[in-house]
Amino acid sequence: MKSTGIIRNTDNLGRIVLPKELRKSFGIGTDTPLEIFTEGNAIILRKYRPAGSCDFCGEVTSDTVEFRGQHICAACRRAISML
Repeated sequence: MKSTGIIRNTDNLGRIVLPKELRKSFGIGTDTPLEIFTEGNAIILRKYRPAGSCDFCGEVTSDTVEFRGQHICAACRRAISML
């Protein structure tokens, strides 16, 4: 796990603010769902992505394939190949 050197306190409701730089670099917007995991004594946040969803259009299909770490549906593959 890589340390960012950023330290944040929780407020009285247990919330934290993710720094703008991290939100921007990970593509996290105001409505981006995040999954929460625990591993030992660590809390891990990850952008939620339903199984079978396309990283480009967000559609959930059975024909999604992984290419260079991106999940791409057939419709987006066709659109990309036409560029």
